[in-house]
Amino acid sequence: MPNRPIHVHLQELSQVLVDLSSRVVENLSDALYAVKYQDEDSVPRIKDVENELEMEEIDIEERCIQFIALQHPVAKDLRTILAVMMMSDELERIGEISLHIVDSMLAITPAMLELLEFELMFTLASDMVKKSIDAFVLRDRNLADQVCAQDDKVDAMHHTVFNKVTALMKTADADVNQLINALSVSRNIERVADHASKIAQEVIYLVTGELVKHKGSHDDFI
Repeated sequence: MPNRPIHVHLQELSQVLVDLSSRVVENLSDALYAVKYQDEDSVPRIKDVENELEMEEIDIEERCIQFIALQHPVAKDLRTILAVMMMSDELERIGEISLHIVDSMLAITPAMLELLEFELMFTLASDMVKKSIDAFVLRDRNLADQVCAQDDKVDAMHHTVFNKVTALMKTADADVNQLINALSVSRNIERVADHASKIAQEVIYLVTGELVKHKGSHDDFI
């Protein structure tokens, strides 16, 4: 690793993280599009991109470890590099969710997606991911707080989906398999929001030193 100022290395790693987040959100959006339009042809590409994202996350982690070994950062610089590693891992987990969504593709009709308002829910979750990374780049506590607040909205939307699906399952002509897969998509979108919230909480710690406990997920609703 070249002998350059620590802040230059941190800027480069931050930019790599921003680029990774953009690709993660784009691939997740492609996955939802594939489900909505039953676009099976795009599935191999989505899976290929996810494999690439996984390798990029590994590369970021290795660069961070090398940075710590060679530069011996302390205090805030050390917290920053550890935050980059944590955020990179959260982004990779978000990327994996795109594969879970496409796995549910064939069982869900576009009409069901529209009924359950998945696009709106997804848009909100994706916005959380973008804002969480922006909060990191800008060191913006208020923006990080906004992400955490949005997480509650996504949770509420997931609960609404759960209630709708439960009601539909009680009908005589219920397509149970489709409804189970729809619930899985809703849960996976909620997981995107959860991971974005964790990134935002890491930003809050980085900026203020305040540890914000991530609230529990709602697996008991599934």
